[in-house]
Amino acid sequence: MVSPSTRAPDFVAPRPLRVLGAVVDAYRSIFVSGPAAPLLSRPNPVRRGGFELRLVVDDIREEAGGVRGFDLRAADGGLLPAWRPGAHLDLFLPSGRQRQYSLCGNPRERFRYRIAVRRIDNGEGGSLEMHRDIRPGDPLRARGPRNAFTFVAAPAYLFIAGGIGITPILPMVRAAGARGRLIYTGRSRATMPFVADLPAAEIRPDDEYGPPDIPELIATAPPGAAVYVCGPPPMLAAARRSMFELNPTGSLHTEQFSAPAVLDGTEFDLTLARTGRTIRVGARETTLTAIGRVVPDAAYSCRQGFCGTCRTAVLAGEVDHRDRALPDSERTTHMLPCVSRAAGDALVLDL
Repeated sequence: MVSPSTRAPDFVAPRPLRVLGAVVDAYRSIFVSGPAAPLLSRPNPVRRGGFELRLVVDDIREEAGGVRGFDLRAADGGLLPAWRPGAHLDLFLPSGRQRQYSLCGNPRERFRYRIAVRRIDNGEGGSLEMHRDIRPGDPLRARGPRNAFTFVAAPAYLFIAGGIGITPILPMVRAAGARGRLIYTGRSRATMPFVADLPAAEIRPDDEYGPPDIPELIATAPPGAAVYVCGPPPMLAAARRSMFELNPTGSLHTEQFSAPAVLDGTEFDLTLARTGRTIRVGARETTLTAIGRVVPDAAYSCRQGFCGTCRTAVLAGEVDHRDRALPDSERTTHMLPCVSRAAGDALVLDL
């Protein structure tokens, strides 16, 4: 992770030319206030707490090699909260693990949520639990839907999805219709879910086309287009490096599924005032990870600094803020320990 003074946000505001600006405004007036409005994300779509939901697994399908699809319904059989393209659910698994999964179904289908989970054998265990232990009829507790991957109004869209990164992109592609172009990459067709549902997509598996050249793909976006990229970290990094050199009038939107690695941290002492414990936070671990060793039930959700669930009061010390959620008025008194850390040698938190 680059330092807060230089790190680029996942959403970078467009710098449209005057004519393109007028076109975007026209689309906004049609698609925000018109009949397509339910499919566009509101300007501030992130819910800090989300809805607390009791769900039941309705159906499970094999979507591709190593990818399983899950249909979820309300435990009482009623309507589910509305959502917009880009939204995700926080699922609380029977083991106590908490994981985020993008909604990949139809936002207008109010009695069912759809998610897809790729099995990762050497991961932290959440995907294995979903694949091995979850069965139709099982209850699941969830929070959401929440959205930090905003689907904006634009005259044109370019979507680039890598593997399981297709899940938040899929509803956006459907909503964009003829204005959108999807380039879908992955290891092989056999491992890429939903290929059969995307007859108009450009399917580019690595074993047929080689690894994708992200700058080359971004260069094909029309001027002023909204470019959405979701996939592995190298894909996102390449998009951020090249976007505005190649398409200065467009906007870039990215999402990653895992917590970012700590690449430039330093060790510091963390004191938890309520427990009286002082622990050492490693240079390559997050503050939240260190807290979890003492307070295993500490609240968190996204682990990426956008939802605000882990917001914690700071009693002493200076904070190196790396989040996208705290307002300026709270930055002297609070922090998000999932990404932020001490700017000096020590912090004291109200935990």
